[in-house]
Amino acid sequence: MVVSLSAQDVRELATWPLVISAIREGHRLPKADIGDTFVHARDNTMLVRSAYIDGLAAGVKAATVVPENPKKSPPLPSVHAQIMLFDPNSGQLTALVDGTEVTAWKTAGDSALGCDLLARKNAETFLMIGAGAMAEPLVRAHLSIRPNLKTVLLWNRSAEAAAVLKDKLNDLSQSVFIEPSLDAAVPKADIVCCATMTKTPILKGKLLKQGAHIDLVGAFKPDMREADDDVHSRGRWFVDSRDTTIDHIGELKIPIKQGVIDENAVKGDLHQLVSGEQGRQSPDDITVFKNGGGAHLDIMVSAALVAARQKHTG
Repeated sequence: MVVSLSAQDVRELATWPLVISAIREGHRLPKADIGDTFVHARDNTMLVRSAYIDGLAAGVKAATVVPENPKKSPPLPSVHAQIMLFDPNSGQLTALVDGTEVTAWKTAGDSALGCDLLARKNAETFLMIGAGAMAEPLVRAHLSIRPNLKTVLLWNRSAEAAAVLKDKLNDLSQSVFIEPSLDAAVPKADIVCCATMTKTPILKGKLLKQGAHIDLVGAFKPDMREADDDVHSRGRWFVDSRDTTIDHIGELKIPIKQGVIDENAVKGDLHQLVSGEQGRQSPDDITVFKNGGGAHLDIMVSAALVAARQKHTG
């Protein structure tokens, strides 16, 4: 029988511990075979991402990314997606899962796991750059694995959007402040999370606090970057997957092409981080994690959600 999970089902089943654990445990399995197809129409993107994880499942996510959707009346999500899971042996369809909802949980959980593996345990101040659809789940996911954080700083080009985000976070025990100046906010932060649609780098490496952890989420196309060359020169770089980042995303593709860095600048991926093979070397390291996504992550999270549903229904 094919299990079907709606967006509401995903919201009822998902928790940050479940999602982060699913991604962590998924990286203890053999490395996924990944295949991606991207079609760009103006500023919009259609992507079909597929992956096979031995011992777990095969899956496909079809999605559209329309950055202008939140500005429409009524506003729409910038991402629409569906995920299909298949039995890895028979090839039969086993589950159909709302990919729009899973994408938010998966993306934030991916970044939170990177933070858990790389950021200093005594981090106190978290800076969220950007106030789009991913900002709230990213803040909440990071706080779930660093509950001792004391302060959350918010910066966005639009102060109004930052104010809306602050209202959404009014249940947090941490103090939440809107920062009017990004350059003034960055040196205060122990953890910097950046989720924007910029093509021109806005995060200046020269301003980073020694020992900070940087989580780069927004850039997902070859012409997009959030971090400048100084972040590369000062940072110790890691990615969730080499297969979805180095040759595909401007965050790494552009500086490699320009000779600022080479592929060896990436010290490890989530498989190596989860196993303990790579990671932070000293308290003074500036660690940088590029969240590139991929269907393998959607499969890990979706499979965990399906298992949770089956457990609840007996």
